[in-house]
Amino acid sequence: MICVIFEDAKSISKVPKSTLPMICFRDGSPPLPDVLNSSIVELGPLSNASFEGLKGQNVQCYPMQKNILVELTNEQISPGVWYLGLFNGIGPTRSQSKMIVRSPDYSFSANVSVEGCTTSTMWGQYCNQTINSLSCFLSDSYNSTENMVSCKNFQTFCHGEGEVKVYLLEILGVAEQLTIMALNASLSTTVSNNTLKASGTNLTYYVRHGAMPSMALHDYSGDIHKAPLVIHSPKVGRWFIAVVPDLSKEVSGSQNSSIQVCYSITWQVDQCPLGKAGLNCTSERYVLQTVLRRDSSPFESYYLPVSGKVSPDSANFPLEPLSSNATNGGESDNSWTYFLLSIPRGAAGGNIHVRVTSDTKINYEIYARVGGSPSLDNWDYYYANRTRSSDGSAFFLLYNSSEEKIDFYILYVQEGTWTFGLRHLNTTSSTSDDQTIMSISVERCPRRCSSHGECKVALDASGLTSYSFCSCDRTHGGFDCSIEIVSHRGHIQQSIALIASNAAAVLPAYWALRQKAFAEWVLFTSSGISSGLYHACDVGTWCALSFSVLQFMDFWLSFMAVVSTFVYLTTIGEAYKRTIQIVVAILTALMAITKATRSSNIIIVMSIGALGLLIGWLIEFSTHFRSFSFSSEFCLNVPARWQTIRGWFNNLLKTLWRRFRWGFVLAGFTALAMAAISWKLESSESYWIWHSLWHVTIYSSSFFFLCSKVDTVNSENQRSPDGNYALTRQDSFARGE
Repeated sequence: MICVIFEDAKSISKVPKSTLPMICFRDGSPPLPDVLNSSIVELGPLSNASFEGLKGQNVQCYPMQKNILVELTNEQISPGVWYLGLFNGIGPTRSQSKMIVRSPDYSFSANVSVEGCTTSTMWGQYCNQTINSLSCFLSDSYNSTENMVSCKNFQTFCHGEGEVKVYLLEILGVAEQLTIMALNASLSTTVSNNTLKASGTNLTYYVRHGAMPSMALHDYSGDIHKAPLVIHSPKVGRWFIAVVPDLSKEVSGSQNSSIQVCYSITWQVDQCPLGKAGLNCTSERYVLQTVLRRDSSPFESYYLPVSGKVSPDSANFPLEPLSSNATNGGESDNSWTYFLLSIPRGAAGGNIHVRVTSDTKINYEIYARVGGSPSLDNWDYYYANRTRSSDGSAFFLLYNSSEEKIDFYILYVQEGTWTFGLRHLNTTSSTSDDQTIMSISVERCPRRCSSHGECKVALDASGLTSYSFCSCDRTHGGFDCSIEIVSHRGHIQQSIALIASNAAAVLPAYWALRQKAFAEWVLFTSSGISSGLYHACDVGTWCALSFSVLQFMDFWLSFMAVVSTFVYLTTIGEAYKRTIQIVVAILTALMAITKATRSSNIIIVMSIGALGLLIGWLIEFSTHFRSFSFSSEFCLNVPARWQTIRGWFNNLLKTLWRRFRWGFVLAGFTALAMAAISWKLESSESYWIWHSLWHVTIYSSSFFFLCSKVDTVNSENQRSPDGNYALTRQDSFARGE
């Protein structure tokens, strides 16, 4: 049973798939949503059918919901290692390095519980039904032909109509054929103790690899009494066979309850001796030895045949000395050579890289299969030529292949035994001098992230599996960084815009220097320079220091510049200003070192600046009116008190009106509003446009606010002299001399 609690699917469909949090499932190796077509992502609830098709190489992704509850039976999910992955959307931009990330953070908790029978020989809801083991070991083997090695055995079982008997047969090594047959079927009744020949009895079987079969979910089915079950190249692992007898043709009526069918079930597993493969064991099979690469990531290795026919000094080996001379099935184009390699535990997050090169046209087709030998009818991945291959498969990646070169990756491979079968095409153009070179290796990131990113290695939550992924640069994306998101010309334009827009810091720096506010001049100049250096490093142009240091300096000095603009508008003494600025420096440094890019920092910085301005005004006004004392007449005379308060309020408004040039104040708030809009409109695609505009508008707003302050002098009437008044005073002093 599956029970899932989902939110409204219509609201989910409105969120872009490139940013929608996803949960992905895969059997045997980590999921990779980048290989999916985003149009097939399910937006509805999970269902039984969702997990029925997940066995093997498939992957399925669903949007993350507030609550998800999934309950699966052993018919819907097979035993083995299952991987659940959480991803921030699907598409090439998922792996692109962002200039700045302000996406919301998501937290989640998961609880996975597995319920099963204590022993592998029991099954059923209450673990009260027995699984009959069919043993097949080398001790039971015998030579059925000159080349074939087989194990064969039989047992007798009895059960009534509709009663299901389940058998388990485990194949430990790569086999060529599995045959199961029911013989000597007979009926026995408890009424007359007679044994009847059961010629018309149907013994319907359902067979499944790795999981319990059913009428709805199975790999093979048929009547095991009438025709044997023959499986060519069966997979390594456990095979479950469920047999259900049908006695309706033998007897009828109430006698059915007292009649059982007895039969001897026989099974045979055919294997080739060491070094041989194929139905007739005439093809060559080589075990590939793992050779770890020096100074490389974990599990990176290449494979070489364990044979004296090739030199072990290179990661490449020639195919001609290893090719099978005999044909399989008597067909001239059916000569096969097999290579076996093992993917160890914990390496499921790696990628198999296969390369074949030749001086002339390659005369080989490549077929790959996990857990068994591949053939023309049974394979997981294959490459025949440029037009016939598994290029449409999700985890098959083909690169620049031609008639003389084959180059492909199998992504996030499953752990276990992989078999590569090379089918040799006998063509008249081939000569004895042709040489075909092959290499098989396990690599962490395809094509080393195409030289446009950094290959990173991490462990899953259990710490048992290592997986790799590409962290691409600013201009590329995709799981291998091969997709160009920003062109070279566009990258230059973005770099110039983001770096050159910091030249707007010259405006407030120039005004501060003109007013001899040297601290503010140093601050605005340093802020513009650090922002330019940070964005030069951020876009990949040049890094003067480490990225983290440049990011801290940019945000910290920007925060300080905003707050200092507010503090500059006060007329308090330098001692008070230094105190406020030190406190602000500590607070903004903490903000810049912890989550500097969050949008809420803008509101916090503005609030700190407004608080600094308010504190400065309070200090100024408290200093100006500290000599005022309340007389008893003021306290008792209510009309006079209100008249005095009204006078104070009018003087305060006059002071504020004379303190600022309100045209510049209006321009400053306009520029500040434009900066806030630019910040809000920033996205991964348009970041360079709006953030460049942010640089211009935020520095312009500081410039306008600095210009809005009117210099005051301490005189009796607290008048603010203008330029003419200052010149008049200078002239009067000169005449007096």
